[in-house]
Amino acid sequence: MSNLNNQVVTATKWSTVTEIAAKLVSPISTMVLARLLTPDAFGVLVTATMVISFAEIFTDAGFQKYLIQHKFKSTDDLYRSTTVAFWSNLTLSLVIWFGIILFAEPIAILVGSEGHGDVIAVSCFCIPLAAFSSIQMALYKRNLDFKTLFLVRIIGVLIPLVVTIPLAYFTRSYWSLIIGMIALNLSNAIILTIKSPWKPKWFYSFKLLKEMFSFTVWSMIEAISIWLTGYVDIFIVGTMLNEHYLGIYRTSMSTVGQIMGLITAATTPVLFSSLSKLQDDDAGLKKMFFSFQKLVGILVIPLGVGIFLFQDLITTILLGNQWHEAAHFIGLWGLTSAVTIVLSHYCSELYRAKGKPKLSVLMQACHLCFLIPAIMIAVDYGFNVLCDVRSIIRLTAILINAVIIYIVLRISFSSMIKNIMPSIVAAIVMSGFVLLIHANTNDSIILQIVFCGISAAIYFIILLLFPKERDIVFNLKKYLVRK
Repeated sequence: MSNLNNQVVTATKWSTVTEIAAKLVSPISTMVLARLLTPDAFGVLVTATMVISFAEIFTDAGFQKYLIQHKFKSTDDLYRSTTVAFWSNLTLSLVIWFGIILFAEPIAILVGSEGHGDVIAVSCFCIPLAAFSSIQMALYKRNLDFKTLFLVRIIGVLIPLVVTIPLAYFTRSYWSLIIGMIALNLSNAIILTIKSPWKPKWFYSFKLLKEMFSFTVWSMIEAISIWLTGYVDIFIVGTMLNEHYLGIYRTSMSTVGQIMGLITAATTPVLFSSLSKLQDDDAGLKKMFFSFQKLVGILVIPLGVGIFLFQDLITTILLGNQWHEAAHFIGLWGLTSAVTIVLSHYCSELYRAKGKPKLSVLMQACHLCFLIPAIMIAVDYGFNVLCDVRSIIRLTAILINAVIIYIVLRISFSSMIKNIMPSIVAAIVMSGFVLLIHANTNDSIILQIVFCGISAAIYFIILLLFPKERDIVFNLKKYLVRK
């Protein structure tokens, strides 16, 4: 048990370092690429990524989760199942890629990228590459070897710096993004295969395949529901608007995601591990949930409010002047992201920790019932209306989760609001200050940066008036390590 605890601590350390490093490097790549390429180029990449991510749901078929979670009798038993999963994964991915090549242009038209069938065909080379490496990745995760995965991820986040950005500089084409994506998947496949103690062998068993597939059906259903929630609006926007607006739409989301990821990447994996250990102790589970919610709320709420208040400044710094149309959406998406992270996303971690992924599927399905019609109606009224509706409609996930989490664990929505109320109060005071100074100053970038710092100071000064929050702020490093 002591050895396992040491492994968990080490794995958590490397996982956290990996995610934070990735979140720090990615915005730099985005800042450079956004100045070299137009929103249209990013729109082409989005449609290709949408096709790839959907195909990978079926090529993986939940094999990763099976290899990580299943209890095997021996290492030989594990490797036999790994070999079956590998060949199944690789064969299916090659079949799907071949099918995409044959119907590349109709697929491109379907996803709103007419004339870019060649881009779809070439970019989907990532599907067999990802299939080749995903099984090895599962074994590393099973063994809690996140140190090796750290190496893979760091090389991956450096690919844009050494491949994509130079190509974008010389070609000014979306092909630089496509080639960079292929290079990333190729590097993953090579490194993981070389370092993995398991190597593919000529062995196959339909009996083992049947066992694995019966175990992973719900994992596939959940993956499909998550894909629909993440990409159904991309599909609608891509087919009803042009690539320019699609690029702005998706890049705005990913920019906010990179900023918020600085916090969520370091806390979500730890939260899931902690809740899983307490899945049979409802009282301890609730206490841990509220502790993390309060901690993340202290950091995420002012960040989301700040993105909304300084949306023009953030867009100019991170993306450049040619992305000014994205500022409004970035602001709204940042504000609603802060709310949904603390009041919705962590609910899903609770469901998984309790061994009830069906609740996550239920939540995604209910959310889609609101999302799809809202997007289809809003897109007819223009891009700005679409961005407003998309940002607001995601708040329905909070209401759905509020009902589910109360039924399952008797955690009320009012108790969650009360838990983060000090952060909300401090953020409101900070907002009042920002709105006041914005009304009496010019748009100087230097001044806005200074006001950002003053606003953050005001937020934490107000927060220190609350005893529990004061204790967390003064002991933030110790508190994070303990949790």
